[in-house]
Amino acid sequence: MARKNRVIIDTDPGTDDVLALLYALASDPADIEVLLLSITFGNVNVQDCLRNAVSMFHVIEKEIRWRKDHGRPEGFDALKTSKPIIAVGADEPLGGERLKAAYYRTSASTSHISDISTHLTPTMQTVQTDSAMFTPAPSETWQHLFDRPPPDTILSSIATQKTDDTSASSPLFTPSSSPSHLEILRILDQEPPDTITLIAIGPLTTFAIAAAHAPNIFLKARSVIVMGGAVGVPGNMTPVGEFNTIADAVAAARVYALTSPEPESTMPPFGSATALPEYPPAEDLGDRRLKVVKMPLDVTTPHTLRRDEVHAKVKPLAGMGSPLAEWVLAFTDHSFGKMESLHAGHEVGGASTASSLHDPVCVWRRNGN
Repeated sequence: MARKNRVIIDTDPGTDDVLALLYALASDPADIEVLLLSITFGNVNVQDCLRNAVSMFHVIEKEIRWRKDHGRPEGFDALKTSKPIIAVGADEPLGGERLKAAYYRTSASTSHISDISTHLTPTMQTVQTDSAMFTPAPSETWQHLFDRPPPDTILSSIATQKTDDTSASSPLFTPSSSPSHLEILRILDQEPPDTITLIAIGPLTTFAIAAAHAPNIFLKARSVIVMGGAVGVPGNMTPVGEFNTIADAVAAARVYALTSPEPESTMPPFGSATALPEYPPAEDLGDRRLKVVKMPLDVTTPHTLRRDEVHAKVKPLAGMGSPLAEWVLAFTDHSFGKMESLHAGHEVGGASTASSLHDPVCVWRRNGN
């Protein structure tokens, strides 16, 4: 029997995305099975997001090894039970220019965090393909994994390995050279209806592309959980606009149109904003319609993570040598610092500085809850 909560997560890995992914991968496998991580653009371009995701798996691998060496439970049971695919999705919105929260982006080359935990960044690795195993030069590794070399980012620079580490590519995920919208459709097509939940914690572009290519297959999804929108609270990018939604409003409109009895008539006129085909008439789509579970800022913002909470839990583990604790401590401290610089009322270095857990709340919603 299929597991109750089998999910595809479309993500633009930054701080709260990574926390959401760590939560999912460390969960009880009876509660959740992560089939695919679809990497999309978001606050940064898709290659930065890809680098962050791959770096996360390298840190997890080192963490499991550290826990085993120290007689601790290895954890990450959901991950060890089912190795997810990583595929690369959209790098730009369907219409208009890419909206970037540039104020929140800091490249590794311009931040002091690039000097933290430099023993954790991926360098050379052996890559297993369908036909052979080989050890490319560091500059070639990413091309063989995903056909495009992702640059260094804040999260990945914190996660570097020792330069003499030539161990095998992470056994914890399967890289795909297929675009993620095709991987999404492949998985949905081969599974019964209502067995796969889609979770969007970034812009909805990749889901919109998948839906446009094969709406009848896309509609086999059990539901789409969306971190997006603001109903009764202010937006986080404009007075009323939430980032994931306005980063690609055309994509959001296309996905939400599939909830309508007449999707073809529900979408606004896009003009030349998108080259994607229109949806077929309602009778060609059959009786199924998309179930969207919205998780707007109204729901996610009150759920916060404070600096003193992170330090109380993570600092002792980092001091004991935990690679994951060291990584999480570094990038969350960077995030808290950004919050202090952007929002009035935060005491610099203060214990009460907090960051909202927008994306983890969406994974929690599907994880047996």
